[in-house]
Amino acid sequence: MEMKTVKIKKEKGVNRHKRAGTLTYHLLSLPAVLLSGLIILIPAVQTIYSAFTTWNGISDVKVWVGLQNFRELFQDWVFWRAVLNNLKWTMLFVTVPVMIAMTAAVIMARFHIGSKSFQAVYLIPYLLAPTTNAIIWLNMIFSPNGGLIGFMQKLGWQLTSPLGKMDTALIGVAMVDIWHYWGFLTVIYLAALRQTPGDQIEAAAIEGAGGWQTFYYVYLPNIMPTVRLMFILITIYSFCTYDYIYLMTSGGPAHATEVLSTYAYSMAFSAFKFGKAAAVSLVIGVFGCIAAFFYTWFSRKEALE
Repeated sequence: MEMKTVKIKKEKGVNRHKRAGTLTYHLLSLPAVLLSGLIILIPAVQTIYSAFTTWNGISDVKVWVGLQNFRELFQDWVFWRAVLNNLKWTMLFVTVPVMIAMTAAVIMARFHIGSKSFQAVYLIPYLLAPTTNAIIWLNMIFSPNGGLIGFMQKLGWQLTSPLGKMDTALIGVAMVDIWHYWGFLTVIYLAALRQTPGDQIEAAAIEGAGGWQTFYYVYLPNIMPTVRLMFILITIYSFCTYDYIYLMTSGGPAHATEVLSTYAYSMAFSAFKFGKAAAVSLVIGVFGCIAAFFYTWFSRKEALE
C-alpha cells in the first residue's frame, strides 16, 4: 500500500512538473501570439466587417449593406477580368519558373560545378527591390529609345514593347517577375535535392538508371513535400501579386493586366470604396484558403499512406 502511495505521489509530481514546463512554453510564446493578434487577427476582423459595409475610408460611419458589395463585384466585368488574369498568372508561375528552377537545381546537384557561386548569382534579382527590377526592365529592356527593344528596332527588327499591347502586356510583366523569382526557387529545390539519401542515388546508378530515370524515381519522390509546399506558396503568392504589375503597368492598358490586388487598390484609394475593396480582399483570401486546404489534404493523405 505504501509503495502504491509513493508511486502515485511520484506520478503527481511528474505531471505537475510537466504542467509547469508547458506553462513556461506558453508564456514564452505569448509575445508572438499577442503580436500576431494585433497585426493579423484584428485587421482581418476589421476587413471582414468592412466588406459588408459602405465606407469611404475617412469618416467614422460604416453603413451595413450586407452582400451588396459582392453583388456589385460579380456584376463588374473588370472584376472578372482581374480574376481571369490572376488565374493566367498562377498558371504561368506554377509552370515556367518551376521548370527553369528545377532544371538548374538538378544540374547543380548532379555535377557540383560552382554551385555556391551560381546560387549567389541566382539570388541577386530576388534580393533587389521590385522598384529596382522594374526600372531595369523598363529602361534597359522594354524601352523603345535606349533599351534592348530600341536597339533591335535599329537593326531592322519590328519589335515593340509587350507592355503596350493588350494581348502581351500580362506576359511582359510576368517575364519580369519570373526573372526575379526563379533563382529563389532554384535555391529551395537545390537544398531539397541535397537531402536525397546517397545510397538511393548509388543504387540507381548501379541499376543503370539514366539521368531522367534517376530524377523521376529517386530525386522527385524525396523532394515531393517541398515541391508540393512551393506549389501552394506560389499559388497564394500569385493571387496576392501586386508590386510588379503596379510598377510597370498599373493594371493597364485597358485593364489588360488588372489583377485582384490592383483592382482592390484602385477601389480603395482611387474610388474611395473601401467596403468594396475589402470584399475583393476576401475573395483573394478565399483563393488562398482553397490552396491551403488542398495542401493540408495532400499532406494528411501522404501521412496516412
